[in-house]
Amino acid sequence: MNAPDVVAVVLWAGLTLYAVLGGADFGGGFWDLIAGGDERGRRPRGLIDHAIGPVWEANHTWLIFDLVILWTAFPLAFASVMSTLFVPLTLAAFGIVLRGSGFAFRRVVGRVAGQRLFGAIFAVSSIVTPFFLGACLGAIASGRVPVGNAAGEMWASWLTPTSLVTGALAVVGSAYLAAVFLVADARRRGDAELEAYFRRRALAAGLITGAMALVGIAVLHADAAYLYEGLTSRGLPLVLLSVACGALTLLLLARGSAQRARVLAAGAVAAVVVGWGVAQHPYLLPTTLTIASGAAPAGTLTALIAVTIAAVALIGPSLGLLFVLDQRSRLEAEGEGFLGMSEAPPPGR
Repeated sequence: MNAPDVVAVVLWAGLTLYAVLGGADFGGGFWDLIAGGDERGRRPRGLIDHAIGPVWEANHTWLIFDLVILWTAFPLAFASVMSTLFVPLTLAAFGIVLRGSGFAFRRVVGRVAGQRLFGAIFAVSSIVTPFFLGACLGAIASGRVPVGNAAGEMWASWLTPTSLVTGALAVVGSAYLAAVFLVADARRRGDAELEAYFRRRALAAGLITGAMALVGIAVLHADAAYLYEGLTSRGLPLVLLSVACGALTLLLLARGSAQRARVLAAGAVAAVVVGWGVAQHPYLLPTTLTIASGAAPAGTLTALIAVTIAAVALIGPSLGLLFVLDQRSRLEAEGEGFLGMSEAPPPGR
């Protein structure tokens, strides 16, 4: 494997991690939004706050990681994407900033009105952001980002069937991931009512995500021929793996197995992202810019690979420790947030 392909694999690995970890993080905001009023939604929101609090900033470092890799290793693709998709990327960036601000401030303001305001900002931004990020991915995958500075259409490049379906799938897929993760978190806390509450929502979100994926395949057939052909040929094993993981996740949830369901749910999402990369290969921008033709000079790629290896060696153990401590509930004081869980009534059905 040559250097451009190695860096492309690194780029896709970061994208996969962001889709799983960042996706589950965004999905928590979705369930926060529809949890109900102050009393009815207090306990579900308390669990969401507890689950997200210690790790939400770490989850989104993968987006920065990918942007740096793309900018450094594939500058022409970076310039083309950033200029053509300026509108949805700007909206996604605003969503990320507002979401983080809402989540942070709602945990420290004293007045209920302020908590409601910042909570609403956090929750709405958790839907807006993955939608626009998904729309950008749909524009790239369907070949509507040509090579060059602002060479594509500012609006028509992403207001397309593929982009809209991909954006919607990013939202419902994030909600599905988050619900599965929250089932396991509720079980770890010994809260049977919240476990059942999120299990019902995980099953519903999983079915909706599966239906949306079927719609997406039909849309790709009509609107993104190159990607459709790749997914139904060289990417087909990964598509089938995603389907199998998704089906097993629903089966395990129905039988009450939370931990294994979480692994399989993450596997279903990861298989889709990796399958997309395999289907799109060898293009960065189908079908105009290949990985080899868009790569930076060899010295830059070599240095980037060396820096990535060093970063994995130095930062990887820290991230691993963070997630281990979180899963062992050693970070409760930091993640508990402003929402108490013990004094509130059981959540509604």
